[in-house]
Amino acid sequence: MAGDTRMNFFEEQDRARRNTWRLLGLLTLTVVVLVSVTSAALIYILGGDLGADHAIVGKVGAVVVGVVVLGWAYKTIQLRTGGHAVAQRLGGRLIDLDPSAERERTLLAVVEEMAIASGMPVPSVYVLDDDAINAFAAGYSPNDAVLGVTRGALDYLSREELQGVIAHEFSHIFHGDMRLNMRLVSALHGILLPGLIGRFLASSGEHASHAIARRRNLNDSPVVFVILLGVCLMVLGYAGTVCGRLIKAAINRQREYLADASAVRYTRNLDGLLGALKRISGFSGSVLRARRAAEYSHLYFSQGVPMAFGGWLDTHPAIEQRIRRLQPAWNGSLDGYRQGHGMLMGGALVEGFTGIARSLSHIGEPEAPELADAQATLAALPADLARAAHQTSGALALLYGLMLGADNATRERRSAWLGDRLEPEVRQWLSILERSFGNLDPRARLPLLELSFPALRRLSAARHRQLAADMRGLMANEGRVQLLEWTLLRIVERNLVRRRKLPQTLRALTDFETEIATLLAAVARAGSMGPVDQAAAFVEGWAMLPFGECRLDDVPPDILKRMDHAMRRLERLKPLQKPRLLKALARCIEHDGQVNVAEGELFRAVANILDCPMPPLLDTASGR
Repeated sequence: MAGDTRMNFFEEQDRARRNTWRLLGLLTLTVVVLVSVTSAALIYILGGDLGADHAIVGKVGAVVVGVVVLGWAYKTIQLRTGGHAVAQRLGGRLIDLDPSAERERTLLAVVEEMAIASGMPVPSVYVLDDDAINAFAAGYSPNDAVLGVTRGALDYLSREELQGVIAHEFSHIFHGDMRLNMRLVSALHGILLPGLIGRFLASSGEHASHAIARRRNLNDSPVVFVILLGVCLMVLGYAGTVCGRLIKAAINRQREYLADASAVRYTRNLDGLLGALKRISGFSGSVLRARRAAEYSHLYFSQGVPMAFGGWLDTHPAIEQRIRRLQPAWNGSLDGYRQGHGMLMGGALVEGFTGIARSLSHIGEPEAPELADAQATLAALPADLARAAHQTSGALALLYGLMLGADNATRERRSAWLGDRLEPEVRQWLSILERSFGNLDPRARLPLLELSFPALRRLSAARHRQLAADMRGLMANEGRVQLLEWTLLRIVERNLVRRRKLPQTLRALTDFETEIATLLAAVARAGSMGPVDQAAAFVEGWAMLPFGECRLDDVPPDILKRMDHAMRRLERLKPLQKPRLLKALARCIEHDGQVNVAEGELFRAVANILDCPMPPLLDTASGR
């Protein structure tokens, strides 16, 4: 299959996982060094001997490590809602799903185009009330990602410049940087917490000074020990701050260069990202005024917090260096970028044509043809369906409508089963959308689902669980599970319904032979081929995997329970092992020499479940 050299997405995912261990190692080394220095200083102040008083080192170490872990855990709990927590703590405002302001509508359109082009749910979008030009992506996975954009970016960037900034942030989502950055926030809070506690302990000494004065041997006073411990913890906290910023700089700078390069590749428009960087340098700047801006400094598109020491602690490369990486012949001129001009429409996209091979090779790396296809898809959506996707009740009706089926008999049967389970507003929307569902292009089903997620996320957790239960009920009521409907259910559950996480230990393909056989058999049986061709397609896909002989008849028919178990287990597959599985599935689908809409939609849905956002399959016959 062509395009193997472009499987960078999986390498970047693996790199992000290894960087998590690197982060843990750096933090552990930082804590050990700080504990050692603080303990030695404390022993010296108390007049002890370093060799004889090694017990103090253990006690201080235990206290510091305990405080660091406590701070880490506290911040992790505080950020449990993912990117929403970050945006809210920075003072962000969740923009309306159908905003009246033209600039916010343009922002949503750019975000929706990029999400649909890459095959991932549309993230929620916040606007920060700040004149600086900046943006960020926050969250633990593409399913809970949030984008934040400053008012300055909306006011001063053209559409193509804004598109370059958004593409840069999507790169951080695709390549695992966003998750690593969230973990870094929690870990560094743990290092800073000893300094805050130390400040409290040191200040408490003022209230106990009269007790200290009555003692002849100050070294025997527990109050003196507490005060000195507080001072040492304060020093540790300040040193930890410097070390934390060095860790941010070490991990983050190179990732910014790579995100810039990815943004240009996604949009195939160098001028867009270059214009945004030059406008930051020449006019507005990127330093944020938010009170908690420093806590999240490594998340931003550009340097959001000024640093001392001549830029050694900067979390981002200098703007001029980033510009020269993209435009080596740049002479330093900022003519035309020293004032804002408001949002403009622009940024032509080139057209391109290909099929499943291209989409597979562009996982996590959409380019201009995918963006052009996404724009065409959004423009072709029936107006009432697009409007429904931006309303909470309408988005629910949209999802129920997709589950009711295509033929009239199935829709009537499933509608009767739903009965009074739906709220009146949802039933009303279903009635309005009925005709549009009948004329809906099958290729628009996944884009509509992705488009509706920002509205669906605004519903309560209980309503999310009810939605998933209703979807399961609709499938169970038919007696036979359609794999496409099951994939819609799994995408909804993965994005909306919280569930107990499996252990995080990642495993190789060889540990999932039964699960992969179940999945491959389901894909083979889902096509329009006859039994003989289905069996041959299964064998052809299976031959690409590191297992012994297996036939389609050896795998029991796919049922909901077996598929649920298989996919939940396969979520633990190592990143670099996923391309081989996806290629085997693609080979199975392509056995008859064609990929119909249902097969392509199913393939993309399975890739989404495996955390591999896959761009749409561009149709060479139709020019899309």
